[in-house]
Amino acid sequence: MADKIILTGDRPTGRLHVGHYVGSLRRRVALQNSGEYKRTMVMIADAQALTDNFDNPEKVRQNIIEVALDYLSVGLDPEKSTLFIQSQISELTELTFFYSNLVTVARLQRNPTVKNEIKLRNFEADIPVGFFTYPISQAADITAFKATTVPVGEDQLPMIEQTRERLSGSSIRFMRRCSWSRRR
Repeated sequence: MADKIILTGDRPTGRLHVGHYVGSLRRRVALQNSGEYKRTMVMIADAQALTDNFDNPEKVRQNIIEVALDYLSVGLDPEKSTLFIQSQISELTELTFFYSNLVTVARLQRNPTVKNEIKLRNFEADIPVGFFTYPISQAADITAFKATTVPVGEDQLPMIEQTRERLSGSSIRFMRRCSWSRRR
């Protein structure tokens, strides 16, 4: 087993269902049990869920426990996987803020997933700024845990590509020069 690390998760906007099981949960359990990974990180992405549910934070809050129970019920094992709530790791918010300086709004608006979500939610011209942080937050999550494997659906591939772009050579050099990055 090399230093391979999985990061995966769900937004707690409702109970998980059979589509989640078929689409990702059973694969997560198999990966967790494969012995191929040094760490399996499973995130309940409550901060990301607020990007388009900010008017109903109670919905997100209530579903955190439901999603955690769903994870346990399908076989995710806290002895083998680290289950965590995104908002409880304050460094993820800090990293998201710094990464937000490495991408333009225009680039985010060209992201096919973001464009589709804007239409789906009828945001039109009134797009919450927090909504644009979703792909930036994903990049922060991936890099904070040094994930080598991020199982995603096809709709999330543009987000992964933006993570790669954001963390290109010049961006990494900038981050290394920042004094805050050396303080920990």
